[in-house]
Amino acid sequence: MAVFKELLTAFPRTGTLEWIGCRPARRAPVVTHRSMKVLERGLEEDRVLRAGKRSVTLIQAEHLPVMAALLQTDDVAPEILRRNLVVSGINLLAMKNAVFSIGGAVLQGTGSCAPCSRMEEALGPGAYNAMRGHGGITASVLEPGNIAIGDAVTFLRLPEEA
Repeated sequence: MAVFKELLTAFPRTGTLEWIGCRPARRAPVVTHRSMKVLERGLEEDRVLRAGKRSVTLIQAEHLPVMAALLQTDDVAPEILRRNLVVSGINLLAMKNAVFSIGGAVLQGTGSCAPCSRMEEALGPGAYNAMRGHGGITASVLEPGNIAIGDAVTFLRLPEEA
């Protein structure tokens, strides 16, 4: 039988970076990019450049249709959610406390990224609750690097293994 630590570090496959977005100014529309430089403080063109636990925000692509179903709408576009990165194929919540790479950048998951009250404004009544548990994670940047759509999202280690 596997020990708990082995279970936490075993992923069936790598994920994929599906979407990159930056918020150029407060309340400004999110700008989509095909590639981006990840700095120590976050994505190069994002207005929220801060070193620390919330340098990058990520959301699970597979959760977008779930949110749409809960909202009884056709789809939920990543731009509306105002996260930086959308990833697919790997359980993002399992990366919440892990060190992982995306392209040439190395990140560490630091916590859940809860929805904000603006989701009601952006998506309508009930959007806040539709996103609860599906809002993604926050991450700090351990090693800056370049990322691009299609890059692998790969679990590297648990933080205490550093």
